Amino acid sequence: MIDYDKILTEKVKNLKPSGIRKFFDIVTEIKGAISLGVGEPDFITPWSMRNEAIKSIQKGYTQYTSNSGIPKLRELISEYIEYTQKISYCPKDEILVTVGASEAIDLSLRAMLNPGDEVLVPDPSYVSYVPCIELNNAKAVPVKCTADNGFILTPDALEAAITPKSKVLILPYPNNPTGGIMTKQQLEQIAPVILKHNLVVVSDEIYSDLTYEGKHCSIATLKDMKERTILINGFSKSFAMTGWRLGFMCAPKELIAGIKKIHQYTIMCAPTASQYAAIAALSEGLEDDFNSVTLMREEYNKRRRFLLSRLNDMGLDCFEPKGAFYVFPSVKTTGLDGDEFSLKLLEKQKVAVVPGSAFGESGKDFVRISYAYSIKAIDEALDRIEKFLKEIK
Repeated sequence: MIDYDKILTEKVKNLKPSGIRKFFDIVTEIKGAISLGVGEPDFITPWSMRNEAIKSIQKGYTQYTSNSGIPKLRELISEYIEYTQKISYCPKDEILVTVGASEAIDLSLRAMLNPGDEVLVPDPSYVSYVPCIELNNAKAVPVKCTADNGFILTPDALEAAITPKSKVLILPYPNNPTGGIMTKQQLEQIAPVILKHNLVVVSDEIYSDLTYEGKHCSIATLKDMKERTILINGFSKSFAMTGWRLGFMCAPKELIAGIKKIHQYTIMCAPTASQYAAIAALSEGLEDDFNSVTLMREEYNKRRRFLLSRLNDMGLDCFEPKGAFYVFPSVKTTGLDGDEFSLKLLEKQKVAVVPGSAFGESGKDFVRISYAYSIKAIDEALDRIEKFLKEIK
């Protein structure tokens, strides 16, 4: 018999499974369960995008594309960023199309981190950042963010976490799991700290189009920040294209050149049909009030307000999320922490939410609830949550 325990690296053996997937796997085995746990749009990819992918296959466009992505798509990404953020990236050598934003995050960290380097990560944040850092033999340093200041990254908290080994800052706004956003003024407050310590920013802006108050601002738009920022985005959330696995990054050409080397050897290029679907997505006309992104954002906003109102009426203290499609209520008043609350709710009322501890130590007294579900499903789940709260009083 092979002792596989000796074959796997200690790093992999010690890597924690995703707290999100853990609950997703459990709920699929429970009859009648409602899941509000997964951050995946319940919308179908708009027909114009599906049709363009179908047409590309019918025309025989099934070969590899350029490592960087189809030139037309990179041109449209450049126009999209210019339109939404008023900053310019050269399609030729400052944009790389990736297999989802997840690959872009992984590539960025792999290209920059040496063993022992430290990466500053707002806590709570998306589950993949810390494992990606650890797989690079680097150290993730949590920077605590709290509900009383909107879960933003403050200059004082950032400064306190920095050491001589600090090299990279992950900036994930709009934030998963909290729904927090950072305004231009708030970004301007942390920029001097970033410049002072010569940090590079990996700005994960996958939820940028799902901002409900004002407009999203990228830190790359601030003075002296573009040259030290890797802007990451993609098509999964805004365009309901999760299964297409398509993202992109924009960065100085020197960084893109290094990152592309890893991309060449591990992925080659993003899926061809997915790239053609994305061309259709970005050709739709972002200024149109009736385009698919606008319509989906309006529907998410309705769900956001409905969910927030119901949770507060139940007595669950909930920060008002202003981006993404999650709410992050505190369950501390129930006498349970997030893990206990989630397990008991699933057991007694068959509703799945994600314990906040999956996103970092600062989330231990919270749970994440996604509103990327229909109002009908959300309403039924909230009725069950209300019954559960009455049971445990």
